[in-house]
Amino acid sequence: MIPAKLPRICSGMDPDPAAASPTGGSAAAASPPTSSSSLIFLGTGCSGTLPDARCLIQPSVPPCAVCSTSLSLPPDRNPNYSQDCKIDLDPSEFSSCLKFDKSIRISSIVVMCNTSLLIDYCHDDGAHKYILIDVGKTFREQVLRWFVHYKVSSIDSIILTHEHADAILGLDDVWVALPSSQRNDSDQVPIFLTQFTMDSVAARFPNMVSQKLQVGDDFARPAEFDWRIIEGDVDKPFVASELEFLPLPVMHGEDYVCLGFLFGRKVRVAYLSDVSRIPQRTEHAISKSGAGQLDLLILETNRLHGEGDSRSCHLTLSQSLNAVKRICPKQALLIGMNHEFEHHRENQMLAGWSRREGIPVQLAHDGLRIFIDL
Repeated sequence: MIPAKLPRICSGMDPDPAAASPTGGSAAAASPPTSSSSLIFLGTGCSGTLPDARCLIQPSVPPCAVCSTSLSLPPDRNPNYSQDCKIDLDPSEFSSCLKFDKSIRISSIVVMCNTSLLIDYCHDDGAHKYILIDVGKTFREQVLRWFVHYKVSSIDSIILTHEHADAILGLDDVWVALPSSQRNDSDQVPIFLTQFTMDSVAARFPNMVSQKLQVGDDFARPAEFDWRIIEGDVDKPFVASELEFLPLPVMHGEDYVCLGFLFGRKVRVAYLSDVSRIPQRTEHAISKSGAGQLDLLILETNRLHGEGDSRSCHLTLSQSLNAVKRICPKQALLIGMNHEFEHHRENQMLAGWSRREGIPVQLAHDGLRIFIDL
């Protein structure tokens, strides 16, 4: 059966709005419906971001094709960062899954930032709440690009997947996106995290946790947060800005647990940003053969080649696609790519894979927005 409201992909930043419409008018997807929830991909790159600085200051012979184009071509001519990427999927073949636009414009970006997702949750009364998953090293850049572009004035809740730098170091800048009315305890922005992540944050940002001013900060005040400890257990959900989340513990290396999340009242969306192996209990919670089919799976794929091993902290493309086949969502988007991925080339390959397997899959990109009835 076709869902009542299919997810709809919107472009990122369109330098020429008229170019997004074959009739010359502005694209409908560029104007978000005010009564719809959406997912905004603030970052889809790996921890080191793209381009990889090592490819630019210590270039190989021949040079890295993806990273070198960031210097040799302006964004509007860069095949990885700004183009009309034709997704060769016949919508009639995948009508029960994600509804693709005829052309998805990849954002005009010079850098792929750390993975981060902004959930624009539209309540039944029409009020919008913004829930941020992860605040990495590139958070300020993401604010300048996508908060400004999509007119997001502040965030209402923060959820942290783990305590690595690409998930928490942006906490030092998060005050720029707090509500301007934050003046007392009742206005504190909640941050949901495990005790292990809390201990790491407290060690790195002691003034933020203790909320004490440091010497010389007489005219400033630390951002005030409501630190809320959650457990990495699929049976212990929590609620952020009135939307329920189910923790999805995954392995990020064999001795490290990272959290993904399952959310959505009307649809089922799973977000797994840093993963090397999906434990059986977590996979059951999100698989068609287990607790029920996902409407959308957002899954990491860090490396283009190889199969990974017991020392790996991330999935390779083949491992990610194997996971997609096992989980069998209606649609999957891949994130966390390193510089081995050439966006257009890989999406063309994924289009063929999608036809063969019957599961639409593509690489996401910074600035991508999906309208979805949560």
